[in-house]
Amino acid sequence: MVVFNTEGLIPAIVQDVDTGQVLMMAWMNEESMQATRQSGLVTFWSRSRNELWEKGATSGNQLGFETMTADCDGDVLLVLARPSGPACHNGTTSCFDGSPPPEFSEFGRLWATITERIRTRPQDSYTTTLSDNHDLAARKVLEEAGEVAFASKDLDVGRGDRQRLIEEMADLVYHTLTLAAAQEISADEIGSELKRRS
Repeated sequence: MVVFNTEGLIPAIVQDVDTGQVLMMAWMNEESMQATRQSGLVTFWSRSRNELWEKGATSGNQLGFETMTADCDGDVLLVLARPSGPACHNGTTSCFDGSPPPEFSEFGRLWATITERIRTRPQDSYTTTLSDNHDLAARKVLEEAGEVAFASKDLDVGRGDRQRLIEEMADLVYHTLTLAAAQEISADEIGSELKRRS
């Protein structure tokens, strides 16, 4: 059950469905909730203009709607969405300070790109090719793991290059995440296993 305030509004917190990053907070009413579900684009209620406000209608930085749930008291909404650009009017990914450090944001962006390509299946995408062939994807993980090991060994004996090791590690991360997504293993599941181990 959703509990609106005296103005018929409820705060809505928007979170990136792929990365988990909190993007913004705005207000919704019954009309904007219905518009969001019908259009598939997150739509708020503008208190200043007293009208519906489809996020990104003018900037193009829309929020593709995924799910909407109320908290235990029913007086706050959590909206999961796929952003098509910066969520904040300042041009930043999130309106909140304390966003993930850039390096973590990059992992989130990579995961979002991989899952988007697997979902939309562009024909010229290497990610699509890997997701269609789990054996190839698994072999690429094994190959890249070997490249990481060799690059590290070369660095240890003075024949290697630190940048090459970084590049091979980036290749391994990409192929591992692609295999996970192709096997329908979510980033949250991997994160939960890491948390369990800690």
